[in-house]
Amino acid sequence: MKKYWMIVAVLLLSLAFGSSVQAEDKEMYVDVSVATLWSEPDQARELDAPSLSNPVDMWEWTESMTTEEKIWLVGELQTQALYGQKVTILEEDGYWVKVAVESQPTPKNELGYPAWMPKNQLADERRYSVMKKNKPFALVTKPTVFLYDDKKKSQEFKEISFNTRLPVVAQAGDMVLVATPSDAMKWVNSNDVSIYNHEKNIPDADGKDLVETGKQFLDLPYLWAGTSGFGFDCSGFTHTIHKAHGITIPRDSSVQAEHGTPVEKENLQKGDLLFFAYDEGEGYVHHVGMYIGEGQMIHAPNSRSTVEIIDVFESDYYSSEFAGARRYID
Repeated sequence: MKKYWMIVAVLLLSLAFGSSVQAEDKEMYVDVSVATLWSEPDQARELDAPSLSNPVDMWEWTESMTTEEKIWLVGELQTQALYGQKVTILEEDGYWVKVAVESQPTPKNELGYPAWMPKNQLADERRYSVMKKNKPFALVTKPTVFLYDDKKKSQEFKEISFNTRLPVVAQAGDMVLVATPSDAMKWVNSNDVSIYNHEKNIPDADGKDLVETGKQFLDLPYLWAGTSGFGFDCSGFTHTIHKAHGITIPRDSSVQAEHGTPVEKENLQKGDLLFFAYDEGEGYVHHVGMYIGEGQMIHAPNSRSTVEIIDVFESDYYSSEFAGARRYID
C-alpha cells in the first residue's frame, strides 16, 4: 500500500508541474519494459500500481494477482507495447494518453492498436528517435533478458522482453551496446539478441522456426492483452511469435482469422494458425493457437492457465469450435 501511494504522489506531482509529453509531440517511445494499455483511462486498481509506474515491475504485478484478479482484466486491457517501441499520441486526458501502437495492425486505427496508457511511461528523446531510424537493431530472442549499466554486467539496469528492439551502438566481445529511449546507452549479452540492419533482413521463417520459438514460452502464465515474455494472451502470443521472425500479422484473433492464406484442415502444417469461434465454429472468432504438427496446438488459453500444448482435435471443446486455419508464411 505504501508503494502505491508513493506512485500516486509522483503522478500528482507530474500533473502539477507538467509533463514531457506535449500536445505537439505526436510520436513517442515506450520508456518502460512493457507498457500495459487500457480500454479507458483511470480504470486501474490499486494492485495494478506496479504496471503503471516508471519503471514497471511486471513480475510483481502478474505474480501477485489471484486468478479472479487476472480475470477482471478481461475487457479492461487492450494490448501492450514493448520498451523502445514507437507509439503515436491520439488524445490526452490528464495523466493518461491514448496512443496507437506501431506494428500492431488493426482495423481500429491505421496508425496501430489504440488504447490508453500512463504518459509517464513515454519518452521523447530526439537522439534515440534518429538512432531508431538509422542504426541496426538488436532483437531480443529470449523470453526476458537484462540490460546492464556496464559491460562487465556488475549492475542490472532493466529486465526487458522477447521481441524488444533497440538501436545498436557498438559490439564488444560478447556484449552489445544499445541505445535506450531516455537512459543513454546500456549493455546486453550478445547471446540474448540477434542483430539486423532492417526488419527485412530477418531470415525467412518456416513452420518449424515458429514452433520452436513458441515453445520457449511453455508454462508462462496467461495475461489478458499480453504481448511479452512476461505474459501473453492468445493472439498476443501468435502476433509476437510472427513479429519476432519479421512477419507482421494483425493483433487480434478475429482479424488474424481474416488474413493470411486459408488452409484446409487436412493440409495443416507447422506454424499454421488455428481459429475457434462461438456457435460451433460459425460465430465470432474468440481464440487462436498455433499448429505444431501431429494434431497438436500450442496456445495461451485463458487467465486460469499457462502456455500449453494440447491434442487439439481430441478436445471436445476446441474441436467443436474449430473455425478454420490461416498461414502467414510462404
